Amino acid sequence: MSKPAKKIIKEIKVDLSKCNGCRACEKACAAFHAIPKYSNFNPARSRIKVVIDERNDQWVPIRASGYTAAECSGRNHYVIEGKEYSECAFCPASCPSRDWFKEPDSGLPLKCDMCEDVPPLEEPMCVQICARDCLTYIEREVEVVEQKEVKRGEMEMGIASLIKKYGAEAVRKAVNRATKR
Repeated sequence: MSKPAKKIIKEIKVDLSKCNGCRACEKACAAFHAIPKYSNFNPARSRIKVVIDERNDQWVPIRASGYTAAECSGRNHYVIEGKEYSECAFCPASCPSRDWFKEPDSGLPLKCDMCEDVPPLEEPMCVQICARDCLTYIEREVEVVEQKEVKRGEMEMGIASLIKKYGAEAVRKAVNRATKR
């Protein structure tokens, strides 16, 4: 029996008591992901959004998670102390029902990449720029069961679904932009 493989899990912890809503994390992320890098500060390119939780009077940084092809089935709205809140107000997903976490030029979904780059950054840009230490980068090692290699057909299926949703030209442009870095 083989030993379990080790995997590094990268996380960003958020201390809401320290966030003052300055949005420096959004600006740093947007600038880092601009093409070419640092050429503009389009907040739509940011993989982190700072929203206000009006009920608790707190700022909440939300990082983009994965794309979901379906809209949520539970679109409930709540009225608390005279203020109306949507169920998806703090959701990190890129989905068809809102414009958050979508690449502004192509509409392709964005996901936090922990600022993976060549050479790799020591910490994601949002963590580096946070003057109040609201965001903390953590790496931890976990044991994982080895998974089989990705089958050749799975990549083609993923590309085909992106083309079906966004069109071949939008996917081609996004790939070209991503490979110019």
